[in-house]
Amino acid sequence: MMQTLEAAGFLCFATGLKTQGTPQRRPLLPVDMEREQQDLRERFARRGARERSAELLAICAQWQPDVIVCDEVDFGSMVAAERLMLPHAAVLVIAAGSLVRPEVMSEPLQELRAAHGLSPDPELKMLSRNLVLAPFPPSYRDPRFPLPATAYSIRPLTLDLSPNDTVPSWFANLPDGPIVYFTLGTEFNLESGDLFSRVLAGLSKLPIYLVVTVGRQVDPAEFGPQPDNIRIERYIPQALLLPRCSLSLSHGGSGSVMGALAHGVPMVLIPMGADQPLNGERCAALGVARVLDPIAATPQEIRGEVETVLKDSRYRLHTERLRDEIASLPGPDYAVDLLERLALEKSPLHSG
Repeated sequence: MMQTLEAAGFLCFATGLKTQGTPQRRPLLPVDMEREQQDLRERFARRGARERSAELLAICAQWQPDVIVCDEVDFGSMVAAERLMLPHAAVLVIAAGSLVRPEVMSEPLQELRAAHGLSPDPELKMLSRNLVLAPFPPSYRDPRFPLPATAYSIRPLTLDLSPNDTVPSWFANLPDGPIVYFTLGTEFNLESGDLFSRVLAGLSKLPIYLVVTVGRQVDPAEFGPQPDNIRIERYIPQALLLPRCSLSLSHGGSGSVMGALAHGVPMVLIPMGADQPLNGERCAALGVARVLDPIAATPQEIRGEVETVLKDSRYRLHTERLRDEIASLPGPDYAVDLLERLALEKSPLHSG
């Protein structure tokens, strides 16, 4: 991201652990939410937050900001902001809202606060102390975990394109017929076992056009020759692909889910980890998707669920309701206005 941001004219500071070598393929694991919560607690709230707080304090000593903006699991930046008495804005990145919970992260964050001389915060008010930007439709969030009083909903930036974004020439020339988009994202694509192959086997004989993106680290050639109705690419911009799609088949990451909803495209989800199972639960409850188990799903079951969603118009109607809700939300200009207010007023912005 450094190169991209600097090319856009921003001053950038490199932070975080440096990745060594090429990302490796890993086996597909059963869904385990306890494992995901432990990962959030140990990797983000304990080790990551400790490293980030130290880095941010050093950067702020060199370059003095008026506001710190960070994502909702960048706990170290929040602690650094509080220690420096700076306002901060947290940007939500977990759409369902039910993963980041005080009982999961409280212990390591209390330890970090104590190390920085900050008072105890057992309810973790630090997460929403000044401003929360929520780039998701409000009705999508799990009602058991309502947005805080400082939260403002904005439109997710799933429709934005860069000047260099294009689709392959073959896509523009596809004949009429249902187009299904299949992706496992940019991280879980490497720990998906034989899931790509099972989906390809299940959908190859359906009367659809299947467009598959496998990620930049995976070679499409490894899946061998495919029938004429299947195209496999490393990457195609979602914003160019989804408007023509009848269905999105994915792992259920927040970005993939919001992209489909923003274009009114119903889904079949195969959650593997992180917040994906929680997105699966919300999408099923809202009637916009059907959900499969990544380990147990057979090619026949995958084909059956795709056929069900394509044939049942209720899935598209429910998805279009979410699409319209997303379209009605204010865009990034509104977020900029809120950040400017926060920089000037230096006090919590209560949306209520």
